[in-house]
Amino acid sequence: MKCGFVSFIGRPNAGKSTLVNRIVGTKLAIVSDKPQTTRTRILGVKNYPDAQLILLDTPGIHRPLHRMNVRMVDTAVETIQEVDVLGLVVDVTEPPGKGDQFVVDLVKGARCPVFLILNKVDLIRKSRLLPMIDRYRTAADFAEIIPLSAATGESVDRLEVAIVERLPEGERLYPEDFLTDRPERFFAAEIVREKVLQFTHSEIPFCSAVVIDRLEEAEGQPPLLRLYCTIVVDRESQKPIVVGKGGGMIKQIGTAAREELERFFASRVYLDLHVKVKSEWREDDKVLAELGLD
Repeated sequence: MKCGFVSFIGRPNAGKSTLVNRIVGTKLAIVSDKPQTTRTRILGVKNYPDAQLILLDTPGIHRPLHRMNVRMVDTAVETIQEVDVLGLVVDVTEPPGKGDQFVVDLVKGARCPVFLILNKVDLIRKSRLLPMIDRYRTAADFAEIIPLSAATGESVDRLEVAIVERLPEGERLYPEDFLTDRPERFFAAEIVREKVLQFTHSEIPFCSAVVIDRLEEAEGQPPLLRLYCTIVVDRESQKPIVVGKGGGMIKQIGTAAREELERFFASRVYLDLHVKVKSEWREDDKVLAELGLD
């Protein structure tokens, strides 16, 4: 029996969350085309007949401008020395830059095997892969280099086999029916935030957060989940953008969020959304603690 921890790290929008969701087999981490979508560590467990894989999805490593971003990056970097296998996820559609080199230099200090995971290969010509592999092979001593597509599933099974081979021997740390260590409130807030990211543009995705004010469960067939949420924004000028003309935007966000919440929780959902302005909330320790970034 094998059991161990695996962390996926990399630049924002490399596809780490999509990869975790693909391996676990369910949507634990929200995904978006906006950078810095993942803000905290998310744990997911995948069980095999002879192994238990404990996956850590982490925020993208970037240059932090706020206290929130500092904590996001710290969360990712701290996992480097805490896991049994480390996966550096790279978006092959983006030209390499200083940020990529910074992450490569970070993983050189890892005490565990480091896999280079070249993601989104379905979006480029295969002829572009070989020069990329050669460049990274000379940049660091990677235990494995695996091109794949988290979105389509191409070669993800190969990655799983390679990871399991590197796990240490040991009994399962979690029951076989265990999926994640995050509570219901976390997933409820993340689903609402995903819809804010989906329907708003400009600075809103970076300046907004979702706080669960109240969560109530009522029995019934199916049961009813009542959620009261606050969408927090940074400035007064951002509030009308989220609310929309005649309340149209917040209604669109709420409808899409409620539909996904009902699928996720297999329950009827009553969703109450409000928008609140809290200046400099990304520097506020209390708000960051509520968001799991303490």
